[in-house]
Amino acid sequence: MQRWISPRLLHLGLLATSALMLSFTTAAQQRLFKRLNTDTQYQFEYVWLDEQGEQQAIQFALEREALQDIPLQQTSYRPDIAQRYVAVEMTKAARDIDPRVARVNVQQRGDEIQVGVRAASDAIIADVQEQLSSAKNTAFNDYLDKHYYTEYLTPLNQEAIKPDHVRYIRESTMALIPLSQAFYEQLQQNSDARHYMNLLLGWVQNIPYNTLEDRSESHGSGFSPPFTLLSQNKGDCDSKAVLTASIVRAFLPSTPMVLVLLEEHALLGIALPPRAGDKTIKQNGITYVMFDPTGPALLPFGKVSPDTTMAIANRRYTLETIQ
Repeated sequence: MQRWISPRLLHLGLLATSALMLSFTTAAQQRLFKRLNTDTQYQFEYVWLDEQGEQQAIQFALEREALQDIPLQQTSYRPDIAQRYVAVEMTKAARDIDPRVARVNVQQRGDEIQVGVRAASDAIIADVQEQLSSAKNTAFNDYLDKHYYTEYLTPLNQEAIKPDHVRYIRESTMALIPLSQAFYEQLQQNSDARHYMNLLLGWVQNIPYNTLEDRSESHGSGFSPPFTLLSQNKGDCDSKAVLTASIVRAFLPSTPMVLVLLEEHALLGIALPPRAGDKTIKQNGITYVMFDPTGPALLPFGKVSPDTTMAIANRRYTLETIQ
């Protein structure tokens, strides 16, 4: 799971924390993982033990063509490179200003971008500065978009940068329809959405957890997009949450769903009818039943860890709507 820090004046970075380990339920036991690449497909096979200790198995194939436009790696966020990109774009914007109206000088010095404007009046200077400020914001947002990052407000109300989880979910859903369908085909007759969710959770919780020992220096590169997580057969909590949400969205395309971001953890909520004992969270009048794909504890749908329960009770979380 990742922890994020403030991006003041483009001094942006990502910190990460170690796994949230749960020991009060059955631990994950993945029995088999196989991947075979062909010219047109990636074929996967899994065997695992569910919460009741019963063996489960699934096979599916993902089309290469469907995955070709989705990033396989989250590029590492580099504040210095981001700032350099912004400085270049601001310099281009400055060249578009008529030198007979104002003379502009843009320089990157250390950790700052300095802008000098000379003109015949304060009004012109203010107008040019406003143009360059707009160019700066546009360039920064463009850099984030190109590299699949987004601005974020932490549970502590701090501005930060993180991988654009919701975008990864949106862009991965279609490609993962065969995987979603494979789980659906495993269900017995008269099964409901809860049966589907528990089968899916048992599988993803059994995928080994990736602790990424030196993530404090990874600057976000430890996040694994869905296909990379599948291929490597490991992932952290936010990576598993994104993969799971993509699969669920293919199964339930219109059911309201949220990504629940804690300070050191990530899980999901979905607007299915809650039952007694379910852990829920509310936003804008909608009740979401929470579920945690992380593992290695095999937590069924509607159940979360005591740490998560406490964080929710203390309102130390951020919700992102999954379209």
